[in-house]
Parts: sequence; structure tokens; C-alpha cells
Amino acid sequence: MGKPTGFMEFTRQLPADRAPSERVKDWNEFHEHMPEEDLRQQGARCMDCGVPFCHTGELLAGMAAGCPVHNLIPEWNDLVYHGHWREALDRLHKTNNFPEFTGRVCPAPCEGSCVLGINEPPVTIKNIECSIIDHGFEEGWVTPRSPRQRTGKKVAVVGSGPAGLACAAQLNQVGHHVTVFERSDRVGGLLMYGIPNMKLDKAVVQRRVDLMDQEGVRFVTQTEVGKDYPTGKLMRDFDAVALCCGATNPRDLPIPGRELKGIHFAMEFLHANTKSLLDSQHADGGYIDAKGKDVIVIGGGDTGTDCVGTSMRHGCKSLVQFEIMPKPPNERAPNNPWPQWPKRYLLDYGQAEAADAFGDDPRQYCIMTKKFEGDQDGHVKALHTVLVEWVKDENGRFAPKDVPGTEKVYPAQLVMLAMGFLGPEDTLTKALGLETDPRSNFKAEYGRFATSVDGVFAAGDCRRGQSLVVWAINEGRAAARECDRYLMGVTELP
Repeated sequence: MGKPTGFMEFTRQLPADRAPSERVKDWNEFHEHMPEEDLRQQGARCMDCGVPFCHTGELLAGMAAGCPVHNLIPEWNDLVYHGHWREALDRLHKTNNFPEFTGRVCPAPCEGSCVLGINEPPVTIKNIECSIIDHGFEEGWVTPRSPRQRTGKKVAVVGSGPAGLACAAQLNQVGHHVTVFERSDRVGGLLMYGIPNMKLDKAVVQRRVDLMDQEGVRFVTQTEVGKDYPTGKLMRDFDAVALCCGATNPRDLPIPGRELKGIHFAMEFLHANTKSLLDSQHADGGYIDAKGKDVIVIGGGDTGTDCVGTSMRHGCKSLVQFEIMPKPPNERAPNNPWPQWPKRYLLDYGQAEAADAFGDDPRQYCIMTKKFEGDQDGHVKALHTVLVEWVKDENGRFAPKDVPGTEKVYPAQLVMLAMGFLGPEDTLTKALGLETDPRSNFKAEYGRFATSVDGVFAAGDCRRGQSLVVWAINEGRAAARECDRYLMGVTELP
């Protein structure tokens, strides 16, 4: 610990974001960079705790507490404070294959469990992480690292999201021949098409994919295993298989009027937007346009926020976001103590942009959509809603109950359903004869990651259900370790 009094001398400081009115005019990342001296001061705030909870990666009350990939946070904070950026990068890469992704899109459960956060604003861990890796790329320190020798074993990784890429990177480093199958036209899965460009620039994703390609990982795009590539051939061609295909089955809203045009799953909207942006800067018109429309986003999570931010950049006429849960408190509630993830009211980037344009946070809480109303052409024109209160049912579980007299009609010509995901699609489940858990995820014990089919492993959202990018990296790395053990009898992977 280089600065014993740093946490008392310096206040929490983050880089400024570009003004909402300016950033909605383009698709560039909205965070500004912080000067090195300020970053070093922020690193000095790390307290060298007796027991640093920031890298525990435990589940408390169903949410991550601390870093799931167990980043060596106090170590690289201290190295940044001393200006030892190269050493900080080495420590960061020991636990995280892709800090440029987590440093941009992770909600930072590490900060929620920071010991300083008990009575002061926590250390800016996420921003320091992102700054370390960005500095490393700028200095040319991040270069391809090919294995010294090959084992002759061949592994197929199905899916190129964060779990698949992490799994492939680890298996390649120990010398296996790794082929990654991706059904889309670009590699990256959720990172490429599920997270919009202003939150994660696709050049950042492609930069890492290109590095992995140079290291020997083979990528096969526009190939869906189980359809374009038979699973029988997959099992014959490869010595082991890692399924990292995500939880891509979206939760629907089966209410009257669901068949109307203009109602889309969030990922339809986000995927088409990013693909059109990358293909032609939207010149091809191959996306769902929110320009001039009354937009309603149903769902209050990160995906819903991304739909809000994307609609704002299209130039929507109005925007409302529905959240069925109550509004969170401004500070931790008594039943949400440290080091649990703090469930507090926050204004994320998309809501900040909508508030700047329309005067208020677009989120409506404790609201339920009862039916969609259409026009004479079969296109949605309005949503009928009611407010709800959460009461205990006969089993003692909380459930929403309509509040009489709170019915309201909202105009809408474009609706996005961003209510989460139910698990993986069933193509591979059926084709491989995989056992599933009660939530339809591929059944594979955490820590072993072996499915019911010999030589087939599963990791990430397809195994654990919809979760964070950092959990996907955790599982991809761990599944690679077990896959290597299966192939070689022993493993040196962490």
C-alpha cells in the first residue's frame, strides 16, 4: 500500500461523460478519459484492507458480491498509484482475459463490496481496470501469445460470446486446436450484437478477436451447430466440445394484441441496429427505426436501458420505460447490507439521455401492461396499463396485484420487450440429447461443467441462466480447465 492515507486525502472521482445532448448524435462511446495523475490518486484510495472483499466473487442474496473472476484489485490499484502500468497489466491479465470488456460493461460488483464503501464512496475499481488495459493497448504491450507447442487435441467451442471467447482463449493457451462456431456473421455474440456501440465500441471487440485469431484460434461464422453443422459430425470431428451459446430464448408477454406489428424483442432491435451500423452506418435501412415514434420499453434491466439509449439516438418522439418492480431506495435498505450488491436508485446512461431530452427519468415503476391496442393496419398504437402493488400470496410469496382506478393508456408505435431470457434455445438440447435443469438450462454442475453427454461441457448463460459478462468469463475459464483435464488427465489452467 503506497499511500496509507490516500482514502482520507482523495475523494472518489470518475471521468466525465460527454453531455447527453451531444452524445445522442452519434454512436461513439460516451465516457471521457481521465488524466494519469487523477487515476493514480484514485488508485491511492485503495485501503490495503485486512480482508479485501472486492475480489471474493461470492453470491449473496442472489447477486454477485465482489469480482467473479477474482481480479487482484488491491495489487493493481497499488501498481497504478506508483505508475507501474506494465506490471498492473500483467496482474490484470492473470485473472481476466478481457478487461477491456468488463471495464466497460460490468456493473462492478467489486465496488459494491469495497470495504471503503461501508462509510465512504468506494474505490473506482472499474475505471482503473479499463484504464490499465486501454493504456496497455496504446503502449503496444498487448500482443499475440501463441502456445509453444500443440497437443494435437481438437476442441469445438459453440458460441463466441464472453464465455466462449474466454474458454477458447484458455484452451488455446495450453496448446489445443480450438475452433469457435458462431451463427452470426461476426464474432462476439452478446459483446458484438447485444450491447450497443456507445457502451462497447465494436472495434474494441474486434481487436481482441483479431489477437485470438493470430494466436491460433479458428473462428467459423454464419454456422449454427445443430442446423448448418450437424452435431454428429461435431462429435466425430472434435475430441471435446464446450457449449457457450448463451441464454437466447427471450421472455415473451402473451397478452391481447401481442401479434400486432411494431412489437419486438429487445435483441431483435439491438442486433439489427448494430449490424446495420457496422455494415453501412445505417444507410442500408436494415434496422428497426425509432425515429419520430412514441417508444415504450417494457423491462427495467441493462437490456432495457440499451433499448432506451438506442431509441434516443434514432430520434424517437417520446420514450417511456416500464418496470414492474418498485422504485429502489436512494440508499441501501436495512435488508441490503454491505457487502451485498447495493440495490439503489441510479440514473443509467440511457435514462439520463431521455431525461435530458424529455425532462424526466422515463421509468415508470410498479406498472403492468394488460393489452396492446392496434390500428386498422394491424400495427400497435397504444398500451393499456395498470399500476400494481406487491402483496404476499397464499404461499407467502410476493406477487403483483392490480390497483383499481389506476388504468392508463399510453400511445406507442414501437414497443420493445426487454424482460429477460428463459434459457438457451432447444436446438442443441434436442440434437445432443442433453439433460436440462428445471429452468431449461444445460445441466452441468458448477466447478465441473460436464453435461450429461461425455466430452461435452457447458458454461455461461446457457448453464447458469441470464447473468453478467464477468460471470460468463468466470465460467468460460473454469470450463476450459475441466475440458483440459478431461483431454489430458491433468491441467495447469487456473
